[in-house]
Amino acid sequence: MPATCIKGTGYYVPENIVTNADLTRHMDTSDEWIRERTGIEERRYCTKHKESTSIMGTKAAEMALSNAGIRGDELDLIIFATLSPDYYFPGCGVLLQRQLGITNTGIGAIDIRNQCSGFVYGLSIADAYIRSGMYKNILLVGAETHSMGLDFSTEGRNVTVIFGDGAGAVVLSATDEENRGILATRIHADGSHAEELAMINPGSHGGVHSEDPAAYGYESSEYGKTFISPKMLAEGMIYPNMNGQFVFKNAVARFPEVIGEVLVASGLKKEDIDLLVCHQANLRISQFVQKRMGLRDDQVWNNIQKYGNTTAASIPIALAEAVAGGKVNKGDLVCLAAFGSGFTWGASLLRW
Repeated sequence: MPATCIKGTGYYVPENIVTNADLTRHMDTSDEWIRERTGIEERRYCTKHKESTSIMGTKAAEMALSNAGIRGDELDLIIFATLSPDYYFPGCGVLLQRQLGITNTGIGAIDIRNQCSGFVYGLSIADAYIRSGMYKNILLVGAETHSMGLDFSTEGRNVTVIFGDGAGAVVLSATDEENRGILATRIHADGSHAEELAMINPGSHGGVHSEDPAAYGYESSEYGKTFISPKMLAEGMIYPNMNGQFVFKNAVARFPEVIGEVLVASGLKKEDIDLLVCHQANLRISQFVQKRMGLRDDQVWNNIQKYGNTTAASIPIALAEAVAGGKVNKGDLVCLAAFGSGFTWGASLLRW
């Protein structure tokens, strides 16, 4: 049975830098307020009419393919993780395939919607395909364009200041090399608190998940009939919402828990980790997890300060940066972990 190794990494972030000071022109906030709560100093936003989720994903993919030394037509499968696709349908996978110029290959394209855990979920899918012998080379992309759907008012600041745009990608390949590749992956979900971190409208739910449909923007005359209503637009119900303290509490519990699971499955200890790359949700979460696990600063990679939370893109962007910066070397034990909307969470442990 072959193992799955990361053969190439790549990332792309827009040139448009948006600082905390820039956001103060749109909402009642400050650089100090944002840094204290999130650790974020700046983020990137797409250039309107020129960049999109699939376009950024394509640029990250091109870098990963070049880094891996393989051509696009050598791929067997595309997996694209995002919560902000170019279109409601079809997904970004086929758009990326077209933009890579490999539509004549007939390979499959899978789109997954696991938000902040999307990249780790994608790794678990790719690993299963490769271990089974079905595929040899898989392109996994995580990309997000958050800036198109944020509330740039004081009311929406708690969410808006956190998120940024960007894309990351890896090429996953089969290897027979001993002691290399993905050692263990664990993924989990608990939908009990789905609405605590969600973008509920627009959607096809029609208010059925609430005892009061009007609370979700549906009047009685519109119930079950309208994709997006005047009430949703007038009352700002089309933006993401987050119960920050509740999410933080769950995240700091689940991160160490799932990291522990993959370590146990691999017969290893936390002291063996050479680099931990957590989903860049909030610097305070990453610091809490680092302290709880007793890891040194050089064992953890954070870049949320520069890019904000890029959801499905955050782990592959951080990993690609770490690789490019010489922080990951052959034989290193690397752990990737995520927690986010759903709630979903997971971790993957791999030998570089």
